[in-house]
Amino acid sequence: MNNSLVLLLVSVLIPMAAVAGETQRTALVLGGGGARGAAHIGVLEVLERERIPVDCVVGTSMGGLVAGSYAAGLSPQSMRDKLAAADWTDMFLDVADFSQLSYRKKKVSQRYLGGTELGLSKRGMQIQPGVVAGEKIKLFFNQLVDADLGEREIQELAVPLAIVATDIGTGERVVFRSGSLTQAMRASMSVPGLMAPVEYQNRKLVDGGLVDNLPIDVARDLCKADRVIAVNVGSPLKPPESVGSLLSVTAQMIGILTKQNVERSLASLTGSDIYIAPELGDIKASDFARYEQAADMGRVAAEQQLSALRRLSVDERAYAAWVHKNTDVRAKEVFIDRIEIAPLARVHPEYVARQIHQQEGQLLNRAQLEQDLVRIYGDGFYEGVDYRVTAQEGKNILEITAREKNWSSDYLTFGFSIDNEYHQGSNFTLRSAYRNTWMNSFGGEFFAAVDVGTESALELDFYQPLNQRQTYFIEPRYFKGRENIVLFADDDKFADYQLDTSYSEFLLGRNLDVYGQAIIGWREYHIKGAADVSAIALPDVEERYGGTLFSVNLDRRNRIYFPSHGWRGDITFFDSHNEGYQKLSVDLGGAVKLNNFVFAGRTFYASSLASDLPFYDAVMLGGFLNLSGYASNQVIGDDAFYSHLRAERIIGRMPLGLNGDLRMGFAVEAAKLQTVYTMTDAGQWLNSGVVYLGGETPLGPVYLGYGFTLSGDYNLYFKLGAF
Repeated sequence: MNNSLVLLLVSVLIPMAAVAGETQRTALVLGGGGARGAAHIGVLEVLERERIPVDCVVGTSMGGLVAGSYAAGLSPQSMRDKLAAADWTDMFLDVADFSQLSYRKKKVSQRYLGGTELGLSKRGMQIQPGVVAGEKIKLFFNQLVDADLGEREIQELAVPLAIVATDIGTGERVVFRSGSLTQAMRASMSVPGLMAPVEYQNRKLVDGGLVDNLPIDVARDLCKADRVIAVNVGSPLKPPESVGSLLSVTAQMIGILTKQNVERSLASLTGSDIYIAPELGDIKASDFARYEQAADMGRVAAEQQLSALRRLSVDERAYAAWVHKNTDVRAKEVFIDRIEIAPLARVHPEYVARQIHQQEGQLLNRAQLEQDLVRIYGDGFYEGVDYRVTAQEGKNILEITAREKNWSSDYLTFGFSIDNEYHQGSNFTLRSAYRNTWMNSFGGEFFAAVDVGTESALELDFYQPLNQRQTYFIEPRYFKGRENIVLFADDDKFADYQLDTSYSEFLLGRNLDVYGQAIIGWREYHIKGAADVSAIALPDVEERYGGTLFSVNLDRRNRIYFPSHGWRGDITFFDSHNEGYQKLSVDLGGAVKLNNFVFAGRTFYASSLASDLPFYDAVMLGGFLNLSGYASNQVIGDDAFYSHLRAERIIGRMPLGLNGDLRMGFAVEAAKLQTVYTMTDAGQWLNSGVVYLGGETPLGPVYLGYGFTLSGDYNLYFKLGAF
């Protein structure tokens, strides 16, 4: 071959090779693996450092979260920063902070276990479709991709993106290539049974890992990729001896399905592709707090493939152009011109609107909006509450979407309490309640509750707001209960007294936003008392009387039973003209957290302002954190003051998805009664102390305590359930 022909071939083939090189397309595939998916961030850091652009990105589950964020313009460092700022424990708790709930919701939460709620419908009893509804998780996704600056649509992103989910009804793979980015991310991460499915186009979508945890073929199709960078962060299967409980069997089953579809995907890899499988050791899918460690391991795994990755590197100018194209250039602040509440079937839009602090014509306050939405969700009427910011005819519209529970507006809920005390024996109470909500457009609600056990009770209540924002309400109510009281003379038991109390009342009230409520009304009593066993003859009591009732109830604690901050206060005044007495009671409490310690206290005062309190309405002290060294109700009298200070050390936390601390505590207590019906010495200071372990569990709060006095008396306590 002569030199001229060689030169001709070279002059033709080199440009062709260059053109061919320019058209080589790279797809990035990020697999699912829960918290292990944070390793993807470390891989992205290496791609960024080595100036490796991608033509499209595809992800499943946590891989879908990272893929969506990357396609939306977030840098790996931004992802690390936002994950660092996230409270992962709180994110997996759908409940609003207790301080943000309405006072009515607080009262129900104190006596019943939230996870026991059953919906009643024509289809029978319905339960929540997942342990976690995903309310706060979805809001975090909004925050992650700055959806408050405008709704992010997949088809509008600079880098082509696909996110994989599973149709739980058909088992089909569902690939999001358009539509809401955050909705696709939420659907792809819906682990069956743990997180509620996402309803989308008449489908119920769950975690994409069930059908395609490493969607390589989706990536090849999305941008006609010539090569794939595939990152697999799936969890290994558990050994047989670790699989025993229903939960572990379910997790293993999901793991098997995932492993099988990943193996099929890996079989499609070619010599042009790059496969990265970080060694994540004992990091579990639920270890979100170890995101930084997982990200570091991902970076190490990517660096082990540097020789292959560097063949995909481009020069600084080309990479800068790619980064610029992928940068989110939207304004960093958004003025809201109009707020719209999406149509609702039962709940009135004004009821939702009253809880939104955002004002039209003002900058959007994302943090406040998220708090408002979680509070709305906490009312318990919705499957989810979300927002969208869209532009319409040059105006920024904030649309609030509250998806009502489609399975019921009638509910059964349950609770129980076990109270074992050394001086009083064991008490067990089972509670159940029926709620019929949104009986009318103002939010009328009927409530019926029954307690069965050592002590029994029946409660019927009708709550009727007087306006759509529920500022004012009327509340007729009936209560009947039986209480067994052990009577003491100093330290000696002398009678078992059975007290039957029933009353009817009609109340006019005002809700005080998230602070509480104030009421005024009339209460009519019927009291019957008799001694079952007595060392002395005690007269039977039967009284009927009525009186005016006024109370203000405020509660800003962050939790019901183990608050770490906040305060509460109750002031009640009852005036019975026929019985000739007036009763004023004031009960105050608060808590503050300092590092791993919580310091808290309570002060209570009650007195008759005219005459003496009758026995059946007297102050009763004794029992856990109510003068703990004495038996429950051992100290009965009038004109009583009680106070305690306690210090608690947080020694642990409940697992991810469960609320509360585990604490060791100590309290000092003091009380003084000017009139005492069960002790010979009145006007003397009574002292007490208690050492205890406690914490919130899925079955309610639990306490194990030892109460004592300086005079040598003591009591032992075990309490479990909703009190």
